[in-house]
Amino acid sequence: MKAMVYNKYGTTNVLNLKEIEIPTLKENEVLVKIHAVSVNSWDWDLLRGKPFLARLGGMLKPKYKILGADIAGKVEAIGREVSHISVGDEVFGDVSWCGWGGFAEYVSVNAEALTLKPASMTFEEAAAIPQAGVLALQGLRDKGQIHEAKKVLINGAGGGVGTFALQIAKLYGAEVTCVDSRKKLDTLIAIGADHVIDYTEEDFTQRGKFYDLILDVVGTRSIFDYKRVLNPKGKYVMIGGSMSLILQLLLLGPMIYKTESKKMSILVHKPNKNDQNFLKELFITGKLVPVIDRRYSLSQVPEAIRYLGEGHAKGKVVVCLENNQT
Repeated sequence: MKAMVYNKYGTTNVLNLKEIEIPTLKENEVLVKIHAVSVNSWDWDLLRGKPFLARLGGMLKPKYKILGADIAGKVEAIGREVSHISVGDEVFGDVSWCGWGGFAEYVSVNAEALTLKPASMTFEEAAAIPQAGVLALQGLRDKGQIHEAKKVLINGAGGGVGTFALQIAKLYGAEVTCVDSRKKLDTLIAIGADHVIDYTEEDFTQRGKFYDLILDVVGTRSIFDYKRVLNPKGKYVMIGGSMSLILQLLLLGPMIYKTESKKMSILVHKPNKNDQNFLKELFITGKLVPVIDRRYSLSQVPEAIRYLGEGHAKGKVVVCLENNQT
């Protein structure tokens, strides 16, 4: 099979399309013929080995040679212990917790990572959902307690997580303000944003507006900037951002909560099959639509990762394996 492989940290030039063996199947695994796989910020981070946390699996060289976590495809074979999935089923899921390997024609993964794809959902739409959708859901519902929030701000709203978060927040009845670059604002308005801010022209922390919940996808500011624009008992949830902000949240977050009742927290990514099913139901009922910006082929994975990593994506970037569509 063909796979996009890398053996050392670096820029996209360390990625190489190679012919390798189809992975062997363990008793609790499923062999999936991949039709589509989406690109996430973790692919960009793991490729470069930056920030430092991205090297925890391998300090000097990557632990996994094939990136790609959010897959969608058709089951080709099942292990002896698998009972809830059959050969021929169309499935999708986040395989980051069981070995990665999505930028390839086939992947062998733990069956528990997979959710059955509805017929109404394309493979591209299915691949766009798992990681970004679950991060948005867990950040808003679990960490952010969105049911208590009337005014929500999403910082970095124009990417994959942000576009899902906007739609989910609107389902909970929130008034949503989205912050991103000018080129992404029309997309955000089209999917329901109540207010949009071009961060290159306006500082949302200096507008005199206050929020019950801030979901932060980019995390480039000081903890004190975010605290200043939170309402009393407001919540701040960081999904992505700088190492310095992570340290601030870990060291100062508990103190801020104790003195001002403003909760400043970090969301730890937890792939969750139940959450994937919840998002699937939202899709089926027409309440959630993946926003897909660009589609690339397997040989174009370096360009796809570069495009997302440089912050250009409006929604999700998806790699489509045309030869696997039959």
